[in-house]
Amino acid sequence: MCDWPSHGGRPEQVLHRFGLTAGSEVLDFSANLNPLGPPPWLAERLMACLSELSVYPDPDYTAAREAIARTEGLAPGQIRLTNGGAEAIFLAAALLAKRGACRAVVVQPTFCEYERACRHYGIAVQHLGLEGESFELDGSRALDAMREADAVFLCRPNNPTGTLIAFDLIERMLAVGQRHGTTLVVDEAFIDFVTPDERLTPLLARYANLLLLRSMTKLYAIPGLRLGYVMGDGSAVEQIARLQLPWSVNSVAAGLVEPLLEDQGYLQRAQSWLDGERPWLQGELETLGLRVVPSRTNFLLLQDDGARPMSALLEHLARCGVLARHTYNFTGLEGAWLRVAVRTRQENTQLLEAITHWRTS
Repeated sequence: MCDWPSHGGRPEQVLHRFGLTAGSEVLDFSANLNPLGPPPWLAERLMACLSELSVYPDPDYTAAREAIARTEGLAPGQIRLTNGGAEAIFLAAALLAKRGACRAVVVQPTFCEYERACRHYGIAVQHLGLEGESFELDGSRALDAMREADAVFLCRPNNPTGTLIAFDLIERMLAVGQRHGTTLVVDEAFIDFVTPDERLTPLLARYANLLLLRSMTKLYAIPGLRLGYVMGDGSAVEQIARLQLPWSVNSVAAGLVEPLLEDQGYLQRAQSWLDGERPWLQGELETLGLRVVPSRTNFLLLQDDGARPMSALLEHLARCGVLARHTYNFTGLEGAWLRVAVRTRQENTQLLEAITHWRTS
């Protein structure tokens, strides 16, 4: 079993392995959060919300669901607010188990919580690997999975590769799954960073076997507030609501959904920044002799083209005060790659300087 931390954003755990102590000077490239930080108005809004702490949240989160419905073009009954993306994943697995699912296919390498959630609910898991240098999903194998399994889990854009499975392949998978009673669960935690818009929301009108999972913590850089939601067919979402623990989302977080979604200027600034910074950083990394998987989101998966293992680069970066994301717990990668977030130009430059030192030492 992998004894490395299973998620990014925990510098103290990784640095401890190298005999180092986490400090304010550590640049954390292991967590895929928007480096622009939360919207400027958020701190004042949080202070205003303190008066709401003495009141129970609306158990149905009506205002939040209506705000999401307006943004996504859905009915409120197709949406369930969740305590971050992780609860959305576990609720999807709980629904599948409730409906009698016995076997799920998880497209790998990917976020470990899909498999963990399935196994928690007694659903056997098989892996379907992304293939080639660009980590592509083979269409024929994907369609076979939709014929043979009760459910297929995939991440789009995928974590940790940053790749995006084509819209038309997703639709073909859904059509096959509709005939064979197979549910497709798609985690769109990073879809807000993708331009032009590649959301799968329009497919919900035609396919009742689609569940979409979203996280609001990545774009808005608020992982401590835990905000996410599930979208799907009305009957599926109704069942999910019955499976969810009462008041799993606190009133402060729920009250932020509407103003966050209304701040379209923040979304556009984040997308514009990323559309400029990601290709620059990828190009600079490739100039240093690293192999970089073309990404559609706010992180890059990279590998050295030389003989030295990536574990050596991981440690070197840590000793330079730069924390990358290990890949020991990603099936199919097993530590042979590193993942780095796209951060500000100044921070990205520090990352490049540390890698340059490693390449020339």
